[in-house]
Amino acid sequence: MAQEVVKKIKLQIAAGKATPAPPVGTVLGPAGINLQDFCTKYNEATRDKMGDILPVEITIYDDRSFDFVVKTPPTSFLLKKYAKVQKGSANGSKQTVATISNATLKEIAEIKLPDLNAYDVEEAMKIVAGTAKNMGIEIKD
Repeated sequence: MAQEVVKKIKLQIAAGKATPAPPVGTVLGPAGINLQDFCTKYNEATRDKMGDILPVEITIYDDRSFDFVVKTPPTSFLLKKYAKVQKGSANGSKQTVATISNATLKEIAEIKLPDLNAYDVEEAMKIVAGTAKNMGIEIKD
């Protein structure tokens, strides 16, 4: 017999740095799952991506057990990381804050491809380029 899903929760947590303190504890505590167990499993699963912010989708079952799926980092996070800027432009495409190469754009698109609604890297590059333009990050050949 399959377990019944009680709740699905989406969070963004720093890789390898989940603790039972807020925000993780605040969100997962009322759900009734073992916080320390979740934090240990999450930190173990994300140890290789230390320092990145990773979205995680947690499925909680009726017997208080859980599963989680770690997604790829947000596109904006990757763009800021590769462009070496703290934040994007306040005016979007009207103000340029950084520049990245086409090769860097392709690298980011390859990382994001599993979570994007795209079939190949070229389509993913267009999606990432749109986000970059909105953040004021210019793409040079």
